[in-house]
Amino acid sequence: MKPGSPSLTSTRLLDQLRERIRYLHYSLQTEKAYLYWTRFFIRWHGRGGVMRHPREMGAAELEAFLNMLANERRVSPSTHNQALSALLFLYREVLAVDLPWLDGLNRPAHKKRIPSVLTRDEVAALFSFLDGEMALLAKLLYGTGMRLMEGLRLRIKDVEFDRHVIVVRDGKGGKDRVVMLPRTLVPALRAQWLHARAVWDADARAGRGGVETPHALEKKYPKVGHTWGWFWLFPSPTLSVDPRSGVERRHHLFEERLQRAIRRAAAQAGMAKPVSVHTLRHSFATHLLQAGTDIRTVQELLGHSDVSTTMIYTHVLKVAAGGTPSPLDALQPTSSFELNRASDLAARAQTAIQ
Repeated sequence: MKPGSPSLTSTRLLDQLRERIRYLHYSLQTEKAYLYWTRFFIRWHGRGGVMRHPREMGAAELEAFLNMLANERRVSPSTHNQALSALLFLYREVLAVDLPWLDGLNRPAHKKRIPSVLTRDEVAALFSFLDGEMALLAKLLYGTGMRLMEGLRLRIKDVEFDRHVIVVRDGKGGKDRVVMLPRTLVPALRAQWLHARAVWDADARAGRGGVETPHALEKKYPKVGHTWGWFWLFPSPTLSVDPRSGVERRHHLFEERLQRAIRRAAAQAGMAKPVSVHTLRHSFATHLLQAGTDIRTVQELLGHSDVSTTMIYTHVLKVAAGGTPSPLDALQPTSSFELNRASDLAARAQTAIQ
């Protein structure tokens, strides 16, 4: 293949994009997403057989691509915003092109929807169909309000049994915060601590590659990834190859394990409402507010930068409370005929379910 051909140019551009993302310490998920959208953008405009470098394209090409995503692919607003963010990053951070039309592009607005929240009885029912590490992790997320990846990425040093707190490092937006350590989980967490210690000892004896550490800390302290304090609280049972360094090492538990377990448990519990791992976080916030916890405290525990984000749970409370009576309830009492008919229909429905 001749030097300067479109495919070689594209490859070099993606390498530059990858290097810039890693220099700025973006997550691996962000790296994969930005590479995907950049590759998609180039290939979509080259579908006629003529490949062009993004530097040769401008507002018209970018708007055409975004319109295709919205009108043909019908992607969600979050996906649309992710594609736009990826392309803005490409032009500004990699190509060093800061064109005026970039600032004029409109992002689709997110529709604010009331999140799905479980009652306390539903949370208990969900937990009854979980066991082992999945049960412990689900209870930990519900008991602290942590996000899934925040819980999976906990290090040994971040769980302080004496102070009954957990330090969440590098959460969403790169922020740290402190959450409570549920006292009822102390025995199970100590047992998990012992399990992690056994895995760490086995890795140390085998001379394995340690664990990943953030922000190139290994360059300054080469052995830090091998220390006990930096080991995962929820280590994976198998080794995997780090996609960035190429080193075979132990990662934390794979996030899909808990996601699948939660979906399965919700189905076994017969829950009709949508339930995901993030539902536990929504339920944590709602139940704290129901118990009278100040909304600013809930904001800090959730790691929200703005209290307006936390305010969504006050709307959930209004729905859950059902405090406003319906005008229908003020009408005359239901007749005995209607009551008997409703009872008969309910009995038939129950028989059909069984």
